[in-house]
Amino acid sequence: MALTLKERQEFLAQPHIGALAVAVGNGRAPLNVPIWYQYSPGGELWVVTGAGSRKARALEEAGRFSLMAQVLTPSVRYVTAEGPVVRIEPMTDEGPVREMAERYLPADKVDGYLKYAESLGEQVVVFMRPEQWLSADMGTV
Repeated sequence: MALTLKERQEFLAQPHIGALAVAVGNGRAPLNVPIWYQYSPGGELWVVTGAGSRKARALEEAGRFSLMAQVLTPSVRYVTAEGPVVRIEPMTDEGPVREMAERYLPADKVDGYLKYAESLGEQVVVFMRPEQWLSADMGTV
């Protein structure tokens, strides 16, 4: 059964690991990678990635991407959001990475992760406006 818009937005707002998919062209399948993401119902979805990474280049070139999140318990449920990249901003401080780390990691692991993230080099924040949704709640199977 498909989820309502409110259910989709609330599900996506939870800290699931997303699967980001973006076209890379040249007869290849889309680049599809696991990623942390941030989303608030009704707002933009955003991810952080390396400024010169293959993912960042593909996002700039394609101008849109999709992100899927799923769970298996207590029921098999997934939500996919797809839409245009509305902006890509250089990360000028640790704010977005800290917010993401605090979303996904226990409090005692955040500072260690931030030190690791510094070694990754220049990062960008990519914002997407969800336009198309797919979802299902298959109940307990």
